[in-house]
This record gives sequence, C-alpha cells and structure tokens, in this order.
Amino acid sequence: MIQGSCLCGAVRYQYAGELGVITICHCSDCRKAQGSTGVAAAVVEATKFQWTSGAQLIREYASSPGKKRAFCGDCGAPLYSRREDLPQVLRLRMGSIDTPIQATPSAHIFVSNLPAWAALDEDWPRYERQEPGRR
Repeated sequence: MIQGSCLCGAVRYQYAGELGVITICHCSDCRKAQGSTGVAAAVVEATKFQWTSGAQLIREYASSPGKKRAFCGDCGAPLYSRREDLPQVLRLRMGSIDTPIQATPSAHIFVSNLPAWAALDEDWPRYERQEPGRR
C-alpha cells in the first residue's frame, strides 16, 4: 500500500496498486505547475486510488482541453493530473508519496521544452515529446 499527502497534510490518499511508468516531464505546463524544471509522475490505476482525508479540499484546473491538474486547495501542492479520455488512469505526482519506494524514473519527456538553465545529469533516455507507447 502506497500512502501520500499534500504539503499541509490535510489531503491524504492511499494506492493499492503497482506504480506504472515513471517519467519526468519538462513540458511548459508541467514546469509552470511545479515551479521547477518539470515533474516526476507515475501512471496509476484510478480504481485502486482512494482519498483517505481531505477530498473536499482537492481542486482541479483544466490546463488544456481534456486535461485536468489536481492540487490541494489549502496549500496548493500538486497531487495528480488526469485526462478525460482516460478516466481509468491518473498521473500521480511522485513528490506527494510518503511511503518509501524503490521505483525510479525511466525517462525524461518533452526535453525540447527544457530551458537552458535546466541541466540534466542523469543518463535516462530523453524524448523530444512523449515517450513511445504512452497512453
């Protein structure tokens, strides 16, 4: 069981599945939403994801047509993103996970959007847009 929370701890969740592919996305939307060079996110099954407290605080923002980003309405911490055409999938923000895990990212994506000040030192694969085979 994976457990996680927002920055203030008011929103808490648990996930009873395996983490899917973890990527670090550098698209301009992810950079702005995170205030950083990008976001580490894992694909998770929505049916195995459950809010344990603070669900009423979650706010969703439609960052592009058909895509919503969720965050805590109190502290603003990002929690997940979802696409309306894939309701069975969430892209869970790895920084919200409280449970120690051994999983690591498999690739950097949208590196064509990476600003010059954001150097990448890892040897992970890099893709100009989405990784091949992404849902």
